[in-house]
Amino acid sequence: MLDYVWLIPILPAAAALVCGVWGKRLGARTGWVAIAAMLATVVLTAGAAIPFLADSGKAPYRETFFEWIRVGSFEVSYSILVDSLTVVMLAVVSVVGSLVFIYSTGYMKGDRGYSRFFSFMSLFAASMFLLVMADDFLLLFVGWEGVGLCSYLLIGYYMEEEWCAAAGKKAFVVNRIGDLGFALGLAMIFRQCGSLSFDRVFSAAPTVFSYGGAAVTVVTLLLFVGAVGKSAQIPLFVWLPDAMAGPTPVSALIHAATMVTAGVYMVARCNMLYALAPVSMVVVAVIGAATAFVAATIAVTQRDIKKVLAYSTISQLGYMFLALGVGAFGTGIFHLYTHAFFKGALFLCAGSVIHAAAREQDMFKLGGLRKAMPATWATYLVATLAIAGCPLTAGFFSKDEILWRAISSESALGHMLWFIGIVTALLTAIYMFRSVYLTFHGESRLSPDAADHLHESPPSMTIPLILLAAGSVLAGWVGLPDWMGGSRFERFLEPVMMKGQEVLGKHGVESAAHSVGFELAVTVASVAVFIAGWFAARTYFLKGFPARAERAARRFGILYKISLHRWWWDDVYNTVVVGGFMAVTRLVGWFDLYVVDGIVNETGRKVAALGDELRRYQNGRVQHYALWIFVGVNLILFMFLCSDLYLLFRHAVRGIVGLASRSL
Repeated sequence: MLDYVWLIPILPAAAALVCGVWGKRLGARTGWVAIAAMLATVVLTAGAAIPFLADSGKAPYRETFFEWIRVGSFEVSYSILVDSLTVVMLAVVSVVGSLVFIYSTGYMKGDRGYSRFFSFMSLFAASMFLLVMADDFLLLFVGWEGVGLCSYLLIGYYMEEEWCAAAGKKAFVVNRIGDLGFALGLAMIFRQCGSLSFDRVFSAAPTVFSYGGAAVTVVTLLLFVGAVGKSAQIPLFVWLPDAMAGPTPVSALIHAATMVTAGVYMVARCNMLYALAPVSMVVVAVIGAATAFVAATIAVTQRDIKKVLAYSTISQLGYMFLALGVGAFGTGIFHLYTHAFFKGALFLCAGSVIHAAAREQDMFKLGGLRKAMPATWATYLVATLAIAGCPLTAGFFSKDEILWRAISSESALGHMLWFIGIVTALLTAIYMFRSVYLTFHGESRLSPDAADHLHESPPSMTIPLILLAAGSVLAGWVGLPDWMGGSRFERFLEPVMMKGQEVLGKHGVESAAHSVGFELAVTVASVAVFIAGWFAARTYFLKGFPARAERAARRFGILYKISLHRWWWDDVYNTVVVGGFMAVTRLVGWFDLYVVDGIVNETGRKVAALGDELRRYQNGRVQHYALWIFVGVNLILFMFLCSDLYLLFRHAVRGIVGLASRSL
C-alpha cells in the first residue's frame, strides 16, 4: 500500500476543487464528496501503517516525483517521506478529520456557504497531509502556510460579521510573526548544511553543528518561533481564542486536533537538531510549562464554552512542548495523539450544544441539558474525564507520562516543571468539570426561545461524538507506563527519535532510573489532583452555584481578576504592539506626506511656476517674437562691444603701466 500513499494529499485536494467549482450544482452531496476523499485517506493510511506495525524497525519510505526548484546549489524536489511518525500524524488527521467531516454534514446543514465550507476544509486536509508527509523543510513549509491560509479562511467563514473577519486577520498577522522566524531558520539550515532535505540535514547535523553551539541554538530557536506562532504558545497564543469565531467543526479539527499541533510535530521531527541545542531545549520546556499554566488559569473563569476549550487547547499544547523540552519526544507525540480524540470530542460536543440551544455559548445561560441531550452529555463527560486525567483514560496515560519524564530528570528545572504541570492538571480538572456542571447539570438557565429549540443532535453528529469518546478512553492503552508493561507507542516511534535520544544520552541528558514505588507515588499524586479538581468543581459549580462561586471570586480578589481579564495579554498587545505599530505608521505617514511628497510636490510647483512664466513669452504673436529677436541681437552685439571695450581698456592699462615702469 506504500506505493499508493502519494494519493493521500491528492484526494482531498481534488475534493476541494470539486466542492469549490461544482458545489452549488451538487448541493448537499458536496459534503459526501469531501467525506469520501477523507475516508479514502483512512484506508490508504491503514495500508501505509501495516508495514511499520509489522516491523517497527522498517526503513522509512521515500519517493521523489519531480525536481521542483534548482537555482545554483539550491535544489528542492517534490519528495514524500513515510515513517512511524508520519503514520501517527496521518492517522490523527485522517481519522479525526473524517469524523469531523461527517459531523459537519449535520452541523452545517442549510448553511448558504455549505460547499465553500467543505472546499476549504478539504483544502486544509490536503495541506496538513502535505505538511506531515514532506521529506524536506521547504515542502513542509508549503503545507505549513497552506494550513495557515485555510485557518484564516475558516476563522473568517462568517465574513459578513465584522468580528469574525477581525479574528481571521488577527490569526493571520500573529502567525506571520512566527512564520518569519521559521523562514529565517530554514535559511540558516541551508547555509550550514547546504540542503533542506531531512535526511541530509539530520545526517550532517552532528558534524556541522557542535553540541550547544551558537549556530544550532539560533537555528532551533528560530524554528521554535514558528512553532510558537502555529501552536499558540506564549507570547503568540492570543490568536487562538479569537479563532473560535469560525464554525465549531473548524475549531475541533483545525484549532484543536491537527493544525495547532504542527509546531509539536515539527520540533519532534527535528529532534536531532534540538538534542544538539540544550539551551533551546530549556526554552521549549519553560515556554511549554508557562503556557500550560497561564492558559489553564484563564480557562477557569471563562463563560463561553468554546473559549474554555480554546484555552484548554493552548494549555495541552504547552504540555506537549514541556515533554519535547525535557527530551521526551515520543511522549510529546503520544499526548498529541490522545489529545486529538478527547479535544475533538469536546469541541464537537460543544458544537452539539450550540446547535441545539439556538447558538447560545454562554455556560451561565445554559444548564440542565443532561436530560434533553443524553448522548452529548455522556460523550462530553467521557472526554472531560480523559482530559482531566481520570485513571485508565487516554489523557491519564499521556499526561502522566509527561509529568513522570519531567520529575525523573532529577534536576531542579525538572522538578519545577513537574510542579507547574501538576498544578495545571488541578486547574484542568476544575475548569473542565466546571464546564460539565454549568452546561449539563443544575437548573436550566436557557431563554424561552432557546428552550423551545432544544433537542438532541442527529445521528450524523452524535455517532462521531461516540466514536471520539471511545477513542478518548481506548487510545491511551498503546502507551502504558513502565509499571504496566511499557509504552508500545514510544517503541513504535523509536526509529524516528533514536538519533536525538542518542545525542542526549551521549551528553548525559537522560531520565534517571527510579523504583516502581516512586513511579507509583507520582501516579497517585496525579490521581489525587484529579479527584481534588473534580471535588472543587462539584462544590462550587454544582451544589453551591452561583453563591459559592461568587464568594470564591471575591475571596480570591486579584487572582480572580487576573484570570477574568486573561492576564491582560490582549490589552498589552493592543497598547504595546498595535499601539506601537500605529505610532510608527503615523510617523511614516507624516514623513511620506510632508517630506517625500513635500519635496516632489514643491518641485512640481516650481516647475509649473517656471512654465507659467515662460508661457508669457510663447504667446503666438509674430511682432513680439520679432521684438525679442531684435532685443536679443542687440544684446549679443552689446556683449561683443563690451568685450572689445574691455580688451581695449586692458591694453591701455598695460601700456600706461609699462611707460610708468620705464620712466622710473
